[in-house]
Amino acid sequence: MDIRPVRAEDHDALWAMIGPVIRAGDTYALDRDMSRDDALAYWTGPEKRTFIACDEDGPVGTFYLRANQAGGGRGVCNCGYVTAAGATGRGVARAMCRYSLDLAREAGFRAMQFNFVISTNVRAVRLWTGMGFETVGRLPGAFDHPALGPVDALVMYRVLF
Repeated sequence: MDIRPVRAEDHDALWAMIGPVIRAGDTYALDRDMSRDDALAYWTGPEKRTFIACDEDGPVGTFYLRANQAGGGRGVCNCGYVTAAGATGRGVARAMCRYSLDLAREAGFRAMQFNFVISTNVRAVRLWTGMGFETVGRLPGAFDHPALGPVDALVMYRVLF
């Protein structure tokens, strides 16, 4: 698998991956009706380093890396990940997480924090836990799941050094 920075010509592939996730509304706290342009602006914003993962068949995932906070909080980074629908269960998210952890260390971040992991996203919670993240906070009923109603959101954290 090749992971590289996103280029402008990748935007159609990015939208093909992130669009369905945004529309489903069950794993990201984003407006389900977000336009393509707004979604791409969010995913590739100037404060983020955005990457695309490709295999021999084409794009299989994307992620961004950014400082979680400004000022004194900028030593902790944050990432968002999306695996293409046809590539789930093939280790794409794990590979992107590993890559992002290395990038974060190289950039001098001390830790990585996921601010709002939806508790019903069992695959993600299991993966992040397996990658060394701890649940350091639980926000009861903080996410309005489109099928389940209010569900908890988790704050997950991992020290990098």
